[in-house]
Amino acid sequence: MKRPCLLLAALGLTMSAAAQTICIAHVNMIDVKKNVTLPDQNVIITKDRIVAAGPGNKVKIPADATVIDGTGKYLMPGMTDAHIHFFQSGGLYTRPDAINLTKYYPYQQDQDYVKTHLSDLMARYLACGITSVIDVGGPMANFNIRDKANSEAAAPATWVTGPLVSTYLPPRLDEKDPPIVKVTSPEEAKAQVRKELPYKPDFIKIWYIVYSGHKADSTLPIVKAAILESHANGLKVAVHATQLATAKLAVEAGADILVHSVDDEVMDAGMLQLLKQKHVLYIPTLRVMDGYYRAMIQQQPFTTHELAYSDPFMLGTLTDLQHMPGAYDYKTARKSIQVPNRGDTIMATNLRLAQEAGVLVAAGTDAGNIGTMHASSLLEDLLAMQKAGLSNREIIRDVTLNAAIGFGKEKDYGSIEKGKIADLVLLTQDPLEDLQALGNIAMTIHNGQVFTKEKLLPVTPEILAQQQLNAYNARNLEAFLAPFSDSVKIYDQTSGRLLLQGKDAMRKSYGPLFQAAPELHCQVVKRIVSGNTVVDEESVTGMKDKALTAVVIYTIDHDKIVKVAMAL
Repeated sequence: MKRPCLLLAALGLTMSAAAQTICIAHVNMIDVKKNVTLPDQNVIITKDRIVAAGPGNKVKIPADATVIDGTGKYLMPGMTDAHIHFFQSGGLYTRPDAINLTKYYPYQQDQDYVKTHLSDLMARYLACGITSVIDVGGPMANFNIRDKANSEAAAPATWVTGPLVSTYLPPRLDEKDPPIVKVTSPEEAKAQVRKELPYKPDFIKIWYIVYSGHKADSTLPIVKAAILESHANGLKVAVHATQLATAKLAVEAGADILVHSVDDEVMDAGMLQLLKQKHVLYIPTLRVMDGYYRAMIQQQPFTTHELAYSDPFMLGTLTDLQHMPGAYDYKTARKSIQVPNRGDTIMATNLRLAQEAGVLVAAGTDAGNIGTMHASSLLEDLLAMQKAGLSNREIIRDVTLNAAIGFGKEKDYGSIEKGKIADLVLLTQDPLEDLQALGNIAMTIHNGQVFTKEKLLPVTPEILAQQQLNAYNARNLEAFLAPFSDSVKIYDQTSGRLLLQGKDAMRKSYGPLFQAAPELHCQVVKRIVSGNTVVDEESVTGMKDKALTAVVIYTIDHDKIVKVAMAL
């Protein structure tokens, strides 16, 4: 009997219900436990579990298996983003306590967007090869999100906690279902932990913030009480403590996880030994503050990966300050805000020292914060870890096995082994040679089901229009051209005259513009979508003293923009 063979280019969203057994045959398998790449491996999946993994000449392919040819490809465990927040969109308006723009865009509107686009957000994680996410603090609604995610096929495994048990309360966040709850005594801290217990949190999160002028141990009794109550109920404790003094006190008090880098001082040998002896998980989140800073100075060098995989509408908000006069003086902010800065250097140093000392490190982004987009931001964090001095092999382990160990999930997740959940990523290139290979995933296998970007993230005419707009504002030429067909035609709408034809002509026209106009920005004043047509009323600044206005009509066919008509 001839076995069915699935070609990557023709692969659908999931295997059919009848395809209970899958074999990834003759693949190069990255073993994150032994730190080796094993050639010519067969990996057999039945339903949602790996039932066999080993050499192709020893592990036989079942007669009824659907075979995926892994020849020349690389298989690794699915990735984990160990620090995200579902209650935040990643857009400009998601943290009014940091940048208050509620006068222009109500905070509730951002929150509503997050809730109504949750399935899209989940699909983006899988498209990026992220098969597990860990929400380290949010409203009680987090538990409903976990239930929804873990009941849907096209969503990563999701582990969450509820509101942060905090020593500080930021303003202007949701008061009806708050993501952060300030406690003022050990008794209140214990009560808040107990309040979450009926919802079966996967762990408890503490926000250990020390007010300016106060000693680091001024609120330590509250932190200790929350940790003791959590441990008494069998729960690990994650702590936000970014100062060396608070981080050390938290670990000494029993914290299991530090969800951020220490960013004010380089960790000494004593601190590194403490982290290792206590088996503390260290999640560096190297780039999250850069997202805020870049929004504040309106310098957004979005990568091609971010432009392709981010929610295009939330990504688009990150340049909005350029058409909001009086909202925030981003040009003056450029005089005092530097990216990268001293804190970035300290965090990179501490990460390298922690890794060298044998501390358990896991990759995490703090996705959802302003400028740290869900799903797409992980690759940039991994590249930052590489820049800090970690090897590709160390990074692959940190983004797979270590998070599972740190959160107590290694029995089922984190490596390619018999009996574990079939969460895998198939790549066309070796990520140990080039980490950028993680940005070009052939397929993601989650719970034994196969997913591709094309099926997870179908494009619409509006998405294509928004993606090219975002790339225009980032002056990223190749990403700007990507939504257009190779033979696209651009017309003057009034005269009907053909202005440009084909991507090469666009490249010659827009390339010099992007180079010459660093403040180039296009605002969509109004948008109408009708079938395969998008009509944008646009206002462009940064080219001349006055804004240029235009009505632009985009016509889409076969998932590409094939015609553009402009009326200036």
